[in-house]
Amino acid sequence: MPEISRFFGIIIRMFHDEQNPPHFHAEYAGGKAVFHFRGNIIKGDLKSRTATRLVRE
Repeated sequence: MPEISRFFGIIIRMFHDEQNPPHFHAEYAGGKAVFHFRGNIIKGDLKSRTATRLVRE
């Protein structure tokens, strides 16, 4: 999966042709989560409230 951003140890990945709803994947310290573009977590957990807040912004 292509990496589109990396900041503070958080990796953001996204495919352009994945299924709806529009979303991206985030990884941090072994945790993985799928986020809707509006910031809601669709699936998973980053295991860090701070990392989750940073991704949502």
